[in-house]
Amino acid sequence: MSDTAVTTQRPPAGDSSRPRIQVVPLAGLPFVGAILLFVALSIGFNWRWGLMFSHVAGGALWTGIDLFVGFVVGPILGRLSIPARAEFSARFMPMMVIIMPTVVTMTLASGFQVARMLGNLAPANPNHVWLVVSFCVVGVLAGVALTILEPANIAVLFEMNKPEPDGERIHALMKRFIYTAGITGAMQVATFAIMTRLSSR
Repeated sequence: MSDTAVTTQRPPAGDSSRPRIQVVPLAGLPFVGAILLFVALSIGFNWRWGLMFSHVAGGALWTGIDLFVGFVVGPILGRLSIPARAEFSARFMPMMVIIMPTVVTMTLASGFQVARMLGNLAPANPNHVWLVVSFCVVGVLAGVALTILEPANIAVLFEMNKPEPDGERIHALMKRFIYTAGITGAMQVATFAIMTRLSSR
């Protein structure tokens, strides 16, 4: 990845020409609430269709986002100047703040309930070993997403909202985001292998 040195133009303190970034897009919260309510009701009432839909849709979104960010967005960001990365982040990362926790919760909560309903949690079940492996993989993925990617994402947004953003700090945080997204994208390939193995048994 190219790390070409770029002189960052910092706006003076109190400059009102640069709009503040909304770290959490409030307009998206009703959709998040509706999704989580649907998942909770599906679990509470054992709606098999609702659980399968939540798990498949959430897993597809999580996998697709990880692969796209890790292998498409990441390499592109790595070749942009620091100001260009900051401009892109101001529009892209607020959406990630609400999307990723939602799809992670949606996938894991419904997936555990589906495994319980199908009996895959029983040690004697032939799918049990593969299920444990999948728990380990998605556990790492969720941990990385919620403890590394999201904090780096939010830190970039807060830094950009300061009167004088630190370009080098934004650069370092964006590098962390890019590299971590690439790792999670690669791990999603392992998830594909496990899920296809489970569905073929």
